[in-house]
Amino acid sequence: MSNLTYRSWQEGDDLALLQILGDPSTPQAHIDRTMLRADSDDPWARTLVAVDDGVPVGAGTLFESSLHPDRLWLFVEVAPSMRRQGVATELLRRLREFPAPSGVTALKSRFTVEGAEGEAAAAFTASLGQEQIMRSRGVVVEPGALKLPVFDEAGLTLEEAATGSVELSQVVADYYNAVHDWDRAQMTLGRAQTMLLNDATGAKGAIVLRDKPKDADGKILSFAISYEPDRVDAPADVLMGWDPTLSDADAREAVRGLLAMLAHQYPVKLEVDDAMAPLSDLVDELMAAGQATVVTTTIIVANAG
Repeated sequence: MSNLTYRSWQEGDDLALLQILGDPSTPQAHIDRTMLRADSDDPWARTLVAVDDGVPVGAGTLFESSLHPDRLWLFVEVAPSMRRQGVATELLRRLREFPAPSGVTALKSRFTVEGAEGEAAAAFTASLGQEQIMRSRGVVVEPGALKLPVFDEAGLTLEEAATGSVELSQVVADYYNAVHDWDRAQMTLGRAQTMLLNDATGAKGAIVLRDKPKDADGKILSFAISYEPDRVDAPADVLMGWDPTLSDADAREAVRGLLAMLAHQYPVKLEVDDAMAPLSDLVDELMAAGQATVVTTTIIVANAG
């Protein structure tokens, strides 16, 4: 590939690469392309573009995440006609010449199994010695899949919650940290509000399941945050979680009860990591019964450095 040149990201590269790479084959692939960005020092990010006779044919980026501080995110994508020719490897080699200010050298990346990019990404990450650290599934749960819980005035209660609620934000932050021991997280109340609950994230509303009414000091057992779906006719995108201080049995019951309410009349789409055992196991149960379907599978891989 001696005819290729490499340069920093420039304005307009996203559109130029779109013409060469084509439309992303999955929603996850679309999100991953947004990682390609201009160089930045806060947060630290470096992006390089491979150019063939003036035409961008691939790009790669490394960047730090203050939320997950132990690894650098890596994303590389190369035009199909240029794959398996060492372009991605050369992009990474050159990116490695820019040391992250934190001193972190370990890398993580991800790829969606479904779609044309999946096989190429799996081969590339394996060549780097990266191994799977997590599986994340996009799952659609069919309506009426679960028996509704029993509510009463002094006991189990379902209620709407303000997405700006400090109480909800704290539970969301604690939950996020608890289910990311495989990739240490530093989620705070403020970050939860900004990254998961803010209107700018697409968050449209939230409901919570309490052990008793709020005015009786009821505690949030589980929560669900709805987001704007990719299409008008698509199932609602929902982030589900629970109070991580609950016992395993109580967490499973809280998740089951809330999901039963969410999917009572309409299908819902969930993002489910294997680390979310109460929810992941419930999804497996519903799949076995033909009441849930996996629409995407994303593999997160990493190496030591």
